[in-house]
Amino acid sequence: MYRAAIEQLYKWKEKNNRKPLIIRGARQVGKTWLMKAFGASAYAHTVYVSFDNNRLMRELFSADLDVARLVTGIELYAGHKINPENTLIIFDEIQEVPQALTSLKYFDENAPQYQIICAGSLLGVALHQGTSFPVGKVEFLDLYPLSFIEFMKAMGKERFAELLDKGDFAMATTFKQEYIDLLKHYYYVGGMPEVVMNFSASRDFNEAREIQQRILAAYEQDFSKHAPNEVVPRIRMLWNSIPAQLTKENKKFIYGIIKEGARAKDYEYALMWLTDCGLVHKVYRATAPSLPLKAYEDLKAFKLFFVDVGLLSCMTQLRQDALLDGNELFKEFKGALTEQYVLQQLKTLRGIKPYYWTNDRNTAEIDFLLDTGDAVLPLEVKAEVNLQSKSLKAYADKFNPPLSIRSSMADYRREDRLLNLPLYAIGNILSCVS
Repeated sequence: MYRAAIEQLYKWKEKNNRKPLIIRGARQVGKTWLMKAFGASAYAHTVYVSFDNNRLMRELFSADLDVARLVTGIELYAGHKINPENTLIIFDEIQEVPQALTSLKYFDENAPQYQIICAGSLLGVALHQGTSFPVGKVEFLDLYPLSFIEFMKAMGKERFAELLDKGDFAMATTFKQEYIDLLKHYYYVGGMPEVVMNFSASRDFNEAREIQQRILAAYEQDFSKHAPNEVVPRIRMLWNSIPAQLTKENKKFIYGIIKEGARAKDYEYALMWLTDCGLVHKVYRATAPSLPLKAYEDLKAFKLFFVDVGLLSCMTQLRQDALLDGNELFKEFKGALTEQYVLQQLKTLRGIKPYYWTNDRNTAEIDFLLDTGDAVLPLEVKAEVNLQSKSLKAYADKFNPPLSIRSSMADYRREDRLLNLPLYAIGNILSCVS
């Protein structure tokens, strides 16, 4: 299974001023697999340490954080000497032993020759519980479920992914039905690695659903196991309200949908918990489409998305026969799956933090705003071929962006300052607008 993030790990390895690297991401997005695959391909040796229920390591890091002593202990645990030049040290579930997280500061300052990669599914939650964090002494890499491009490669369709990477839309349009069929499968299967690996071997949609249900059940168990007891019911209610939130015409998150009379302050911690776990993504409204977008962030207005489109389709009990019904799948739940899919692809693009925009009267909305560093580009998502775009036209007339982007089931077309980008090519948006 190919993960694009491994290229970033190779770049990290070659850096002169390399710091310990922390991979962040929701549980079961493939962090452990990625670290081990990288170790196997780029190093002569790998030392893997999981801190989950590891009494020996907990005791080792609880005494003091002298690096020489820690390395000796890790060598005894691994059963061999560690050569820092050709050995990758992996710390998994590092949030389980806060002192191990703190130790990264001392590895960076006193023993930078050791090459260390860490991961923690609930790392964000641990930090909010007062864990001492080595600010400025580590690097980060965010890992998400497989993108549609990675999914195509997992399905054995590398050549189709290459066409999009090369920007050969004339050839891609010739084979567009192949892309559309793959995209339907991605809406249903999603990008969780275990689901994709199983589906690529079996092409069994029922098995995919069973694995997704297990993953969702594991997330629910995490709520009970790791969140404060008094907050667990609110986490569950908020989590279960997201599909209904996304099927609204106006997808701004409304607390009243969770429970009648619900207020923001009642669910503030629950929302933070889900965000810190990487299970939900917040997309804030920008009050004005100006650079930098973060300066115009409206913290009170946001849309909330799932970690994965396949898990969303599982929670909404998407029918398997929807895969056969023309392009109706892309309109299911008022386009909620399509907007979720687009956001999920945007999250995998480095340097892009999407926002959305509405006018003051909420009569016009742009699904996503992209800050490219040089300009703010509006992106409207259409779940079908119908290209009526009143909001996009109103936005363009008012703000005169250098380029407006519409992503739909229609073919690739660029005219004047409007780009129609097929939904299956949204992962290549940066190369298309450069």
